[in-house]
This record gives sequence, C-alpha cells and structure tokens, in this order.
Amino acid sequence: MLTIKSRVYVVGAALLALAAVAQAVPATPPVTGASVKKVVWHVDFGDPRRLSSLIQNVNNMVTTYQGELEDYDVRIVFLSGGIRFLTMDALAKTPFAEDKELKARRVELIQRLQQLREVMNVKLELCEITREAVGLPAEKVIPGVGSVRSGVVRIAELQQKGYAYLKVE
Repeated sequence: MLTIKSRVYVVGAALLALAAVAQAVPATPPVTGASVKKVVWHVDFGDPRRLSSLIQNVNNMVTTYQGELEDYDVRIVFLSGGIRFLTMDALAKTPFAEDKELKARRVELIQRLQQLREVMNVKLELCEITREAVGLPAEKVIPGVGSVRSGVVRIAELQQKGYAYLKVE
C-alpha cells in the first residue's frame, strides 16, 4: 500500500506527464474566412413586390445566420431597374420612372433596406453605369449605398470569390 507521500508523488508525476503531452500537441488554428457565409443578391428589376419579397428573404437569411452564431457577408447589388429602390427621385423620363405602386411603397421599402444595412450589416451596392445612364446625381442615392462601376461585373467577381448567387423571381 502506498503512503500519502507516495500517492502525492505519483499524482504529481502524472500531472507533469499530461502537461508535457499538452505542450507537444499544437493547438488547432482558428478557421478564418472558410466559415463565413457569403451571399450576393441580384436586383435588376423594378417591381416593388419582388423587392419586398427579397428583403424578407434576406432578413430571414441573416436572422438564421445570427441565431446560429455564423459569420456572414451578405450583399445586394442593384443595377438596371433596381435603381428605383435606392433614391427618392422619381426618375422621370427614364425607363425606370416611378409608377403608382412604387410611389405608394417607396418610403417603406427604403426604410426596410436601410434596416438591413444598419441593423444586419447587409451591404447595398449600386451600379454606376446605371446611375450615370439615367442621369441621377450621386447625392440623390440613399445614404450608405456603395458604388461599383458595373453591377454585373461586381456579381461575377463576388461569385468567383465564393459568394452564392441568389435572385428573387
């Protein structure tokens, strides 16, 4: 039978052995970038109902990612008819001129987009080619919208970087 003093030596030796093993095994490096959920949404349409549906889908997506404590980078790229949703300008005499439905829903849709941007960190990006083609001054674009030279090029670049492509039909 071991004395108390002998037991202390045995336990001490075991702890030293465990400490040596722990130091020999390298820590697992943190995963960086690979676990980030990356999604780009394409808005080239002018239908307010479609945009409302897209906003709800993006909200559901981000809420799910947040609930699962997932890192995410979600972007919405606007081009062509999508410019209608990023300005209070009526875009008169352009192919994207305000209609009755947009006029009725514009403020609500812009508020919802701003909530996605401000609260959920969703990035909004507008095609400069579209903005210039309709003659919309940059200062008439709602605050916080990023500028990209070409919306379709931006979407292709993001896809090459591993972003999932989504569009509401």
